[in-house]
Amino acid sequence: MKALRKIIIESDSRQGRIFDIFIQVLIVISLITFSVDTLPNKTESTTRLLRTIEIITVSIFTIEYLFRVVLSERKLKFVFSFFGLVDLLSILPFYLSVGLDLRSLRALRLLRLFKLFRYSKTIRRMKVALSIARQELVLFFSLTCILLYLSAVGIYYFENAAQPESFSSIFSSLWWAVATLTTVGYGDIYPITVGGKIFTFAILMVGLGIVAIPAGIIASAVEKARDMEG
Repeated sequence: MKALRKIIIESDSRQGRIFDIFIQVLIVISLITFSVDTLPNKTESTTRLLRTIEIITVSIFTIEYLFRVVLSERKLKFVFSFFGLVDLLSILPFYLSVGLDLRSLRALRLLRLFKLFRYSKTIRRMKVALSIARQELVLFFSLTCILLYLSAVGIYYFENAAQPESFSSIFSSLWWAVATLTTVGYGDIYPITVGGKIFTFAILMVGLGIVAIPAGIIASAVEKARDMEG
């Protein structure tokens, strides 16, 4: 059991690194087959091949998950941890859909992408960085939500009389606020009054700053996380 723990849990040996690479390759293969499975007009042989690959990958992921549970010192903590839940939810749809047509659950296979995070040093560093900047990010997103609401209210009062269909309520105006503050500007709804255009210009200027703020917060936190590793 100690040897298995060193390979599967600790991964600090040559065998452990090989095992990590093997699981990562399987994750990529499973994501590719998930994408190929969405292609229309597949032949029966292709469908059977995809099904076979899915069975093999899920079987290996299931064995890996069970080993991680058994080998974990604190089993319940692992089961309810982020990676424990990702491991479980990435294989659960397969077993739930056996004999049933639960296509809506198949999208949960995308959770296997998060399994890659376990094996990436960069991702682990990002996790530390997000933990460092958690309070700043929460404050930023809270202020952003408030600003979105105020923007929706403002454009509603400027444009409702001129465009009652496009800006029928504050709730419908929220879509404009999101598109404008993120500087996407789809152009499906836009102001036509002078006051609305001036207000939009002000919101766009604020939006440019909003895009840059979280990048700066995260970059600073990543630098701190790198220093902590060093």
